[in-house]
Amino acid sequence: MGNIRQTQTVSEVDRLAILANHHFDSRRWQAIRFRSDDIVISSWAKSGTTWLQQIVCQMIHDGRSDLATNSISPWVDFRLTPLADVVELLESQPFRRVMKSHLPSDAIPIVPPVRYLYIARHPIDVIWSWYNHHVNFTDETYEALNGTIGRVGPPLERPDVNFRRYFRKWLLEDGHPFHPYWSNVDSWWRHRHRPNVCIVHFADLRRHFEYEVMRLASFLNIRPTADVWPRVFSHSRIDYVREHAELIVPFGGTIFKGGARSFVRSGAARQWEGLLKKSDEIECRVMADKLLTPGCSDWLFRQGDRPIASERAVSSTPARINVGYEAARHRCVEVSE
Repeated sequence: MGNIRQTQTVSEVDRLAILANHHFDSRRWQAIRFRSDDIVISSWAKSGTTWLQQIVCQMIHDGRSDLATNSISPWVDFRLTPLADVVELLESQPFRRVMKSHLPSDAIPIVPPVRYLYIARHPIDVIWSWYNHHVNFTDETYEALNGTIGRVGPPLERPDVNFRRYFRKWLLEDGHPFHPYWSNVDSWWRHRHRPNVCIVHFADLRRHFEYEVMRLASFLNIRPTADVWPRVFSHSRIDYVREHAELIVPFGGTIFKGGARSFVRSGAARQWEGLLKKSDEIECRVMADKLLTPGCSDWLFRQGDRPIASERAVSSTPARINVGYEAARHRCVEVSE
């Protein structure tokens, strides 16, 4: 588990895209000394990142009920956490490390031995979740994001109270007010066949939860024992994450008006129905078809309808867990072409 240095040369690092705004600064990753077994979880915000962090950390730490995921799995690119504190935390960890990012693949070092997970979600579900996230920021959060030295670009404004107007601004200005959305998803989709990259769809994780968790365990070369698997499953479900949000969500939820539980919603699809016009949905899909690599749009707009023939083999009972694991282990890059 020794440290390895980033494999990029200086010129290759120089070619990485630099993204910085009120929330993050991609250059912070240059301070990270990777280990060969590191795990990086990335996404566009509110696509299931925190849920995936909890799943992976539960697998690593044998399904511990007292695990404080938010204290061991840092968001490296988040500029308000002192970089020295992030580096010190990661360097001090004797166990396998899990780091979070919201960057596209061209703005983060891709180190071959390191494993990368990218989670995506139906685009309108993403912006609905981000809208509710934005609405719940406290006054102190705005002050910190906008007033801390080093902010690049305009300040984060308070959200429009009308979701349809908010959605249309996000769609027409590509990810406003966070950062570009389509290129973020597409950048990782283009890497989906790399042996150290695995992409995950939020809807598949909801509908085929145990299967997908086993698929991830296989990709990460983690093999919990039969008696540990039930704890991993139990402590990784969305209901558990919501009930124990203070231990899991960023900063224990202190940056939100409603606290930690306001960060974790139900995860159900299409909760925005009735707030948008059908033409808005169509325009969103047309935009995706125009901007994404062929195949990516079909995959992204799925709502968990992928059939899994071997799903019957997945069970939380110890006697059948290994069967489900073996059924999943060769399907780590199972996406539509």
